[in-house]
Amino acid sequence: MNTQAFPLSGVRILDFTQVMLGPCATQMLADFGADVIKIERPGAGDLSRHFFDVRSEEGMNNAVFSSLNRNKRSVEIDTKSDEGKQMVYDLVRNADVVVDNFRAGVMDRLGFGYEALKAINPRIICASGTGFGEKGPYAHKGGQDVLAQAMSGVMEKTADPSIERSIYPTTLCDYTAGMHLVQGILAALLARTKTGRGQQVSVSLYDSMIAMQMQEAAQWTKHREVLNWAAMPLTGVFDTTDGALVVVGAFKANPLRDICTALGIEDLSPTYPDLASQRANKPYLQDRFRAVFATDTTAHWIARLEEQDLLCAPVRALGEALEDPQTAINGMLLDFDHPVLGPLRVVGSPVHLSEAPLKLRHAPPRLGEHTDEVIAEFGLQQVAGAAE
Repeated sequence: MNTQAFPLSGVRILDFTQVMLGPCATQMLADFGADVIKIERPGAGDLSRHFFDVRSEEGMNNAVFSSLNRNKRSVEIDTKSDEGKQMVYDLVRNADVVVDNFRAGVMDRLGFGYEALKAINPRIICASGTGFGEKGPYAHKGGQDVLAQAMSGVMEKTADPSIERSIYPTTLCDYTAGMHLVQGILAALLARTKTGRGQQVSVSLYDSMIAMQMQEAAQWTKHREVLNWAAMPLTGVFDTTDGALVVVGAFKANPLRDICTALGIEDLSPTYPDLASQRANKPYLQDRFRAVFATDTTAHWIARLEEQDLLCAPVRALGEALEDPQTAINGMLLDFDHPVLGPLRVVGSPVHLSEAPLKLRHAPPRLGEHTDEVIAEFGLQQVAGAAE
């Protein structure tokens, strides 16, 4: 495929990001065709190269790192040295976007803040993802997914008061903020076509989690009422004889009647006709449902619930979801041969463009793999500490 078909072909991004928030954003931009040059610490690189329980044979090219860094080029630069700083400045002259996810103020201290880079290239867009924002009492607090869950109010809610609060088991905040960072960068690139000027883009884990609760926030600020979708009285997760399923008893005129029909029990809706009475008697209703669901298979009950046009689904493990034909049909898996790991399957892009389908242009890079290539391409001077 002609690379010109990709919407971001010709856009060059200097990527200082690591771990999850930033790399998932720059990977999506790379999938859209941007030339993403990943700036990594000599001998160490992105924290994801080391942070997890890495198998010795994988070294700094483990599956977790590889899941977030396809279609990028890796350059080792000692950004604390004068030579390294100059190398970055030279790259900035020919770049469109600089992305980081350090704590607030780190890029300024390194000499790569927006004002410094704008003086070199007025068209530069500087995009940052932080934990809590660029200013304020938490600006310099270490940002992390779990902390944002806790401080934003997300962790406080549970489906039932008897359930202990817990950590959401996947990187909800990092991914959401990463996608917000993509949106901001794309908007800034579009704005630049009109003004000719770059600008700053900033997102935070905290803001992304507040934004995710926009419905709940409106209900709270207007009525001081807690809106908790997981705690709705006719919604729940129920064990079956061979697994579990989830039912969403909502968006229908009389979901309680329909659930009772599916379960083959007496219609409880005349006794509990409205949301208020159903909420007040949620433990009883859920216990009735639970006892019946436990008598047959997940497939049996899914069929019965769907006969009543009720929203329902089996509860599955990730491995089951990855093996589902729908996942393959949606193009959500990308297979390729990695030069170190061998055959590798990673999650593809959830954004599907008919004129620019996802293509692997660069395998997830080895540390410093493209240092010499970039030095030659941009006519830069070799930097001490960079990979030979």
